[in-house]
Amino acid sequence: MADVHDAPTRSRNMAAIRGADTGPELLIRRALHARGFRYRLHVKTLPGKPDLVFPARRAVVLINGCFWHGHDCPLFKWPKSREDFWRAKIGGNMARDAAQAAALRAGGWRIARVWDCALRGRSRPPFETVIERLSLWLCSEMPETDLTGRGAE
Repeated sequence: MADVHDAPTRSRNMAAIRGADTGPELLIRRALHARGFRYRLHVKTLPGKPDLVFPARRAVVLINGCFWHGHDCPLFKWPKSREDFWRAKIGGNMARDAAQAAALRAGGWRIARVWDCALRGRSRPPFETVIERLSLWLCSEMPETDLTGRGAE
């Protein structure tokens, strides 16, 4: 299927997609703050500038969109147009994510990923369940967790 926008319009639309302070990020931030967790945002000295950083807990929370990070879930579908471009783009994002996670682990950081499918989609758990699981992980010593629409993995 051909794109419904011309190149300048598509470029403007894509440039408007935010990398920080997204809707899912704000939801998670508000809920964790209400539970008494304090964090720093987008720490530039850490690999990948994680969304939320809990220095005292040596923990970071990454809030990932399923499309942009190539998550294996029902919310992710490979685009039908410009397949080579999108496979290179999303594949590059996935490789960068893996390298940044390895660098964080090597630096002694614990990593939680909250995927978009945990917050929207048919198989999402209740929002309170996501926040409860994330809160429990923050208080634990577990090195890593993924919160998805399929539950904790």
